[in-house]
Amino acid sequence: MEVRKEDQRDPDEKVVEIEIERLRDFKNHPFKVQADSQMKELQESIKKYGILNPLIVRPRPEGFYEIISGHRRKYAAQQLKYTKVPVIIRYMIEEDAIISMVDANLQRERISPSEKAFAYKMKYDVLKRKAGRRKCSQVDYLTGKKSVEVISEECGDSPKQVQRYLKLTKLIPELLEKVDDETMGFTIAVELASLTEKNQKTVLDAMESTLGTPNLSQAIRIKKLQEDGNFSQEKIEELLSEIKQKDIDRVVFKNEQLYRYFPSYYTAEQMKREILTLLKINMTFE
Repeated sequence: MEVRKEDQRDPDEKVVEIEIERLRDFKNHPFKVQADSQMKELQESIKKYGILNPLIVRPRPEGFYEIISGHRRKYAAQQLKYTKVPVIIRYMIEEDAIISMVDANLQRERISPSEKAFAYKMKYDVLKRKAGRRKCSQVDYLTGKKSVEVISEECGDSPKQVQRYLKLTKLIPELLEKVDDETMGFTIAVELASLTEKNQKTVLDAMESTLGTPNLSQAIRIKKLQEDGNFSQEKIEELLSEIKQKDIDRVVFKNEQLYRYFPSYYTAEQMKREILTLLKINMTFE
């Protein structure tokens, strides 16, 4: 089994077993732990081989241990009725713990846009605080790099893309969920994130009223309505009622149709991923 970067450890570090009840998820942990097909695979692996990679935790003054890396392993172990799990205890301050937690979880195979957005935001805020303490700016005087540039180099997205992800954190949850389940495009969501919270809710109401989703051109025009002071639900509905050619040819399934074949706890995004995976598998045998 491949050892991930965050699980590589100093040979002198000791692995100990700790009761699951003494473990706590990281505060404001942005990554979801889902009961999907990957979780089932992880549970099967743990059944056969046990937990090969210890969880990384840090002690807290309250007497529990906060998980830095291993939230999915902890969940899988709980489902298998484990009472203890192997861990490595590391002592680190809050800021270092946040960066370690983010970097560890960004290596997951599947990360939703909202997870990456809030992970980048947590890391960005830490880097900005560190730079601010040094020189009262967002630039680290030791490296001469802005926080978004540091994240870009360490995480693989361009600085502009990092900024787009940071902007996504300004979306209301209902619109952000549409980005995660891919019923609304990423770039479109970035444009709508410029709207006030009140206006975002108005857009959401208009989308539900018209059963439409703005394309990029419409999203830009919606943002312009706010800038010009002409924003209203009536105008948004008028925009969304425009016929888009790609919507004419789009294949749509209702969730009720799909739940006949998937567990009730699956999200729309999970069902879509499972369907695409099955189609890919089917193509390999043709």
